[in-house]
Amino acid sequence: MADSLTLRGDDLVCRRGGREVFAGLSFALSSGQALAVTGRNGAGKSSLLRMIAGLLRIEGGALELLGGDRERGIGEQAHYLGHQDAHKPSLSVIENLEFWSAWLGGAEPGGGESRSALKAVGLDSLAALPAAYLSAGQKRRLSLARLVAIPRPIWLLDEPSSALDASAQAMLLALMREHLRTGGMILAATHSDIAIDKIRELRIGAPA
Repeated sequence: MADSLTLRGDDLVCRRGGREVFAGLSFALSSGQALAVTGRNGAGKSSLLRMIAGLLRIEGGALELLGGDRERGIGEQAHYLGHQDAHKPSLSVIENLEFWSAWLGGAEPGGGESRSALKAVGLDSLAALPAAYLSAGQKRRLSLARLVAIPRPIWLLDEPSSALDASAQAMLLALMREHLRTGGMILAATHSDIAIDKIRELRIGAPA
């Protein structure tokens, strides 16, 4: 992980479909820190994460990563975990993960990183199973395995505990704590509390 990073947004403006979603939004996040992005439905929580990931245009303000790789954009140094679990049903669990690893610039297939990541999320025994047979919770675990298999300093997590049972939520918290311990940063859009020490809140919009 990089030594010291700071992700900063200043007076950010988001518009979608001709409607202003939010304006004047500012935040700063450094290595080892987590930010819970909260607010009512439609306030722009997901839009903010997509903006940082480079999937949504910034309509105003500035977004910068200090101390990052100058040859790569912010989105290329971030993992975005959205609501959809993008898997190919006909590929096995490990083939899906190795596809994403190759696509996102991770290790070459067969190097062991994918199997280690599957073990970290409790799917190592299902590595050869076609993804079509996974439950909703297992598909979410497979998405989480990308966070482990391809190291990137910024995690953008949109309702990350969705579809996860209690044991899987505990596993996710352990992964998040380890990421922060090693100097990563996390922005998580959520409606529920996240049991991480010293996590700060960024509330978008007026209270519901």
